[in-house]
Amino acid sequence: METKNTPCVETQMLIRKPAAEVFNAFIDPAVTSNFWFTRSSGKLEAGKTITWHWEMYGVSAEVLVKEIVPNQKIIAEWDNPATTIDFSFTPVNDQCTYVVIKNYGFHQTGDDLIAAIKDSTGGFTTVLDACKAYLEHGIQLNLVGDKFLST
Repeated sequence: METKNTPCVETQMLIRKPAAEVFNAFIDPAVTSNFWFTRSSGKLEAGKTITWHWEMYGVSAEVLVKEIVPNQKIIAEWDNPATTIDFSFTPVNDQCTYVVIKNYGFHQTGDDLIAAIKDSTGGFTTVLDACKAYLEHGIQLNLVGDKFLST
């Protein structure tokens, strides 16, 4: 029997806020825009396609929301060709949430796959770092905006 390993990026972070608050930070663009993208076409809802914009880079992404379990998980597809992103929110206690983001379904091979995995790992790690700073301390570190030089 042949076993095939599917490449998967996984990033995680403990955020010292209740699961409902952390979950909402990823669902509601009024919150998410404080640490990730600059604007969105709407709130994440199962079955909807939303557009996220990073105005400082002049790019956007279509996000198809596949599944939402309130305060627990979000499953979406994005990019072209599409990859899947799983966001999971696990309460550690009433005031702490462990967030895990997985990105998989890459279509690249060889060096292109390595580059895609590297980019995804760095990007989602930056998002979690920025989310933690914003939710725990109210600080907008502008990590996503400062990650690359704008032209």
